[in-house]
Amino acid sequence: MFATRVYHYRDPAAVILGLKELRKQGLTPRGLLFVALDPRGETYIAVPEDLDAVASIRVGDKLSLVPPFEGRYFHFDAVHRLPGSSLGVLWNGDRRLGDTGSAPEVACAISEWLKGSSAKNVFLGCAPHVPGAYWSLDHLSAVTDLHSLGFLDCVVTATGILARKIDDPRLFHLEFQALAQHRTPTDGWQDVFRSEMGNILLIERRVLQYRLVLTCERGLVEIDVSHLPDLVIETARVPMRSGFGVVGRIDGGAFAVTAGTIEPWGLTNMSPAMLVGSPTESLLDLPRTLRAMPLE
Repeated sequence: MFATRVYHYRDPAAVILGLKELRKQGLTPRGLLFVALDPRGETYIAVPEDLDAVASIRVGDKLSLVPPFEGRYFHFDAVHRLPGSSLGVLWNGDRRLGDTGSAPEVACAISEWLKGSSAKNVFLGCAPHVPGAYWSLDHLSAVTDLHSLGFLDCVVTATGILARKIDDPRLFHLEFQALAQHRTPTDGWQDVFRSEMGNILLIERRVLQYRLVLTCERGLVEIDVSHLPDLVIETARVPMRSGFGVVGRIDGGAFAVTAGTIEPWGLTNMSPAMLVGSPTESLLDLPRTLRAMPLE
């Protein structure tokens, strides 16, 4: 789609300086395409080679890119700067990020950089890995591995954090109020939705117009989260056992659809997403388009 450039930073302090310099050159969160760590904890950031093109990049475009890194890298999927100074930073990504030691500092560096752009989060390209989810108050605080509690694919809503649970058909919600009260995301999760299409394997990475797509064992479910924390409403259901999953969508445009292996605990071996559909299509129109597409 467009050429990329990779920057290599040996420590989190260099990441902070590097991102500040890239902002001066025109980089915004839209242009942050991939962020990954190597086994030594060193950071690699991919951005468009032409920073003038940043304004035209959409989340769905990022999700369809092939990672430019070759070798063993542990990818971030998203970094969320939670509202208020007492709620901390949330990030999703490769579960091996927890082995590097530098991931919390890099996540917090990105969070601070987002603040300078008045952005609440950044969504990154799609890379295959065992998913993990993490939270920390700041770069000096202890890190909570949310996946060790069973929570994955964390998505930030207007009222709190949504997450699926491993090997479970339910969706859980943690209110910001509860997080502020406990000062840890280990308590306060509430069961807010149960899928009738089997275990939830994947959650779309962001809420768009209060809608969110859940990829389940037996198909896709779209939900309306505008009434959280009291109510989650199912708005569409698409029976399907093909291995396709929705990771995102373009505002007023196509769905970003990945393909992977269906396991009870999640969608594994995910490929870079494909942009499927048109601005006039809904989730209910996806099967007709996907039937003609090979999983490869």
